[in-house]
Amino acid sequence: MNFVEPIRDKNKIDEMKDELKKSGTRNFMLFFIGINTGLRISDILNLKCSDIKNPDGTMKSHISIIEKKTKKNKKFPITNSLYSELEKFTRNMQSNDYLFKSQKGNNLSYSQAYRTIKSAATNIGLTNIGTHTLRKSFGYHHYQQYHDVALLQEIFNHSSPSITLRYIRYFTRRN
Repeated sequence: MNFVEPIRDKNKIDEMKDELKKSGTRNFMLFFIGINTGLRISDILNLKCSDIKNPDGTMKSHISIIEKKTKKNKKFPITNSLYSELEKFTRNMQSNDYLFKSQKGNNLSYSQAYRTIKSAATNIGLTNIGTHTLRKSFGYHHYQQYHDVALLQEIFNHSSPSITLRYIRYFTRRN
């Protein structure tokens, strides 16, 4: 079984952003939301404008969802950088619009999201990358910044710190 890896190098994260921008704002935002929230791709793909904006069109301070996999409520703040990008991205959307639409107008499929992320990664020379890379990258960099495995464990709903550290593949590589 092949495991996907987090993107550990912040310069490669920036390269991914630039590469995805070439194929459109939607693809950039898919990646940007993933690496800034730690949500599973299934939850990202189901986001609607109404999850981001209030009925009066103003941006919410938090996103509240029911996770598709666990059926648990999840509420998390919209960071300043995410707020700014979401505000621009959703400017002309209706409240019932999916954030990530396919060409047919439905929400983007998992397979299309995977192909988009995988293609961009390949173009910049990354391997072992998939949609779960977004969540793992969030976790890896969150841990790098705060060194709080308990908080990250709670964010990911993991049962133990060791599972969280293994999940984000936080270990020293041996040559």
